[in-house]
Amino acid sequence: MILISCSQSLQDTRYRRTQFRHPNAGREETVASRPETTLQPLCTIHSSEQLSLCYANRSAALHHLQHYQECLDDIDKALKNGYPSHLLHKLEGRRTECLKQLAGGQNGKEDHHNLASENYKRPHQVKAPSGENLTCGICPQATVGLSLEKGRHLVAAERIAAGEVILHDRPYSCVLIPGTEEVRGDRGKLDAKGVLETEHRFCHRCLTETLCPVPCEGCSYSRYCSTSCQWDAWGEHHRWECPLSADLMALGVMSQLALRVTLQAGLKNIQMAREPIRDQHRKSEGSCLNGKSSPCHTDQPEPSTAYCGDSYLSVFHLLHHLNCHSPALRFLNAITVATVYLRLRKAGPPPASRTLSGPSDVNRHAPGEDGGKTDWSSELWLLGSAVLRHILQLRCNAQAILMLQDTGPKNSPVQSSRETRIATAIFPTLSLLNHSCCPNTSLAFSTGLDLSADCNESVAEHKASACGVAVTVRAAKDITAGQEILHCYGPHSSRMVIKERQRLLQEQYFFLCQCEACTPTQEEEEGAGGRRQRTGIRSSEREFGLLCGKCQSSVKKNSKDGGFTCLLPSCGHCVSSSEVNHRLQGIKADLEKAVKLIEGERPGEALSLLKSTQCQSTLILAETHPVRGELADAMARAYATMGDWNNAASHLEQSTIAICFQYGEDSIELGQQLFKLAQLHFNGGARDPALSVIPKVRRLLCLHRGPHCNELQELQAMEDCLQG
Repeated sequence: MILISCSQSLQDTRYRRTQFRHPNAGREETVASRPETTLQPLCTIHSSEQLSLCYANRSAALHHLQHYQECLDDIDKALKNGYPSHLLHKLEGRRTECLKQLAGGQNGKEDHHNLASENYKRPHQVKAPSGENLTCGICPQATVGLSLEKGRHLVAAERIAAGEVILHDRPYSCVLIPGTEEVRGDRGKLDAKGVLETEHRFCHRCLTETLCPVPCEGCSYSRYCSTSCQWDAWGEHHRWECPLSADLMALGVMSQLALRVTLQAGLKNIQMAREPIRDQHRKSEGSCLNGKSSPCHTDQPEPSTAYCGDSYLSVFHLLHHLNCHSPALRFLNAITVATVYLRLRKAGPPPASRTLSGPSDVNRHAPGEDGGKTDWSSELWLLGSAVLRHILQLRCNAQAILMLQDTGPKNSPVQSSRETRIATAIFPTLSLLNHSCCPNTSLAFSTGLDLSADCNESVAEHKASACGVAVTVRAAKDITAGQEILHCYGPHSSRMVIKERQRLLQEQYFFLCQCEACTPTQEEEEGAGGRRQRTGIRSSEREFGLLCGKCQSSVKKNSKDGGFTCLLPSCGHCVSSSEVNHRLQGIKADLEKAVKLIEGERPGEALSLLKSTQCQSTLILAETHPVRGELADAMARAYATMGDWNNAASHLEQSTIAICFQYGEDSIELGQQLFKLAQLHFNGGARDPALSVIPKVRRLLCLHRGPHCNELQELQAMEDCLQG
């Protein structure tokens, strides 16, 4: 969906950050203009002058973007790394300008922010507002349950009202995805067009987005938001990962996450976790459980051993589903771990056996420098067995960390965003929640947090890894006492048909979903007609929201041939599914072309194409169909790009009909769409319509994001202005 921000009025595009094109300064600083200082990976740079030029070039870009403090920091780094003396006047001039701006209280922004300033831009990621308590743990109204059928799970001990926080959790460990991909939940897969480079934009430890990352001194991959995060990551895991960076990139995110969990735990905690199951013959898991978590031991189902807080024990005792994985996958995972084992053996002793003073020590201990007398085979074997266990666990227990990322041209008056996966993590407490295709919770991720004060004092090994990432789980609806607390693992009833959801869940999580949305009675209701049911659950666009091509009445899907028949008895027109799919694909292709035209700053051409496509779509698609909603949203974006706020708002209102039908009137998707509508009304000066939409947006955002989210602060600013 497209986010239309009220900061984007055409008159105020001067507040937009444009691509760096420095007209004069910096030409002689660029590495390209100096053949003797060709840019190389940091691990191969031997000349400090090259690194100083890199910092100097970045300081020029930061100055252009009006990030003056960050610019000063890079100037200092350039000077410390031997910046050429004949270019010092450039840095001194830039430093003087930065100090002048900071002394004047500008901080790179105008003092007189008007209503269309950058205050009304959605941030790249959500940071925890100061007014919200992020102490990690489960709320008193919820308790951990344990059964052979459901494993470990979370149950409401008393009534939990919609919008209340159920739990805050931080990942035991997380790994940044090198090249993030757009989330395409409606298709159940990822679209390669959504790939965004993230390893250069996010801190590899706390996932904070930064324009000036601090590179690792030993490898060319890891980057951090600050030297503090760099040193914390070094102590937790990177001093062992650093020599293996290239291998870990090749092995993939899951293998790296499994290794990182093991390294952060250390040998002592692994030995403690293995102690209760050593020399015991565990019972077969039999049929796999519905959900990510399970009892610590199927033969020891005492609640006291079922949940161990946010310690390593909670991670170690998650189900690995060994008997459910295919032999080929188990063999491949074993080979992967064997490869890591051999590389670690060359790198040196495992955690709890080696201490280094810092990142610069990565190459001081060469393999075999002790004459080969030290044997770490037993420790590495223990480490490798834990890595293999975690690889198997992560297939069912890994959690994607999602963020809204800006897309489209930077100088457009319309701000576009899409939800992307930026990292993969394992959350000890979040893993307690079982799956439902119609969940009663919603998740929100925060980054760049200081969680060290929230660490459980009894969990000594995890205190250092409070890495500034957290997830907040809220009740999306009222939850009664005794009701299980559930969230969605991916396949959602609003995006996929039952058979597709059950197939995906069976393949990845090894259970046949029997939630409320997947019951046989619900399936019969979904197949019987095209109207939304009382539970708010509907199926995919392939079965619903279609119209008869002759009379524009609703159609039903034939169970025999898969075609569609008009529900009007006097018509009875039939059409094959292949013909419907062909027409749908044509409409979607035109929609994609129009979006590219908008992003290419050709909104007029896009609008003409969208009008023609919309006329075609009305012949076979109801206003509740998702594609009709996408068309209306794209037309709103085109009009907004041209500065026609009123027409943009009119078409966006049409798109909310499809959004509400697909996701429900209490969904965060509807809240996000209404938030855009409020921004359009605000930009168009439509006071009364904007004030009528704002309360609806506030209710939905409070329900899913909490009362202190950034969008609500922006909403309040708009409301204050309109009422003032």
